[in-house]
Amino acid sequence: MVRVINPETAGKERTRLTKTVVIAIRELMQQSKPDDNTRDLAAYISLALDAIANTIDPSVVAWEKRGYWVKADRYRMDWAWSSRLAGDMRLAVLAEDWQKVAQIIAQVAERLKGVHVSRNHRMGTPWEGAFLKIR
Repeated sequence: MVRVINPETAGKERTRLTKTVVIAIRELMQQSKPDDNTRDLAAYISLALDAIANTIDPSVVAWEKRGYWVKADRYRMDWAWSSRLAGDMRLAVLAEDWQKVAQIIAQVAERLKGVHVSRNHRMGTPWEGAFLKIR
C-alpha cells in the first residue's frame, strides 16, 4: 500500500492567502477614490483574513496530539487578530466606511509586514467579484 501525501496543507494555504492580502493592500493603497475595484479589494481582504483564521486550527492539531498545548495556544493567540480584523473589515466594507477600512488596512499591513511578494508575482487578481461574495 502506498502512502498518500496531501501537498495542500493549511500552512501553504495560509502563506498563499497572506501573499494575496499583501498584493491587495498594495493595489488598495494606489486607489485615489473609492470605486468598484476598491470595494472588491477591501471585500477580498476581509474574505482572505477569514480564510486565514480558518487555517489555524488544522495547523495546530499535530502539536496537540503530541501534547504541545502551550505551543498550540501561543500559535492561536498569534493569529487571533485575523478573525477579529476580518469581521471589522466586513462591517466597514458593507457600510462603505472608507476611513475605518484604511485603519484596518494599516493594522493588517503591520501584522503582515514580514511577508515579501515579488512585483512580478503570478497570483493574478483574486479579488475580482469579491464584493458580491461578501454581501
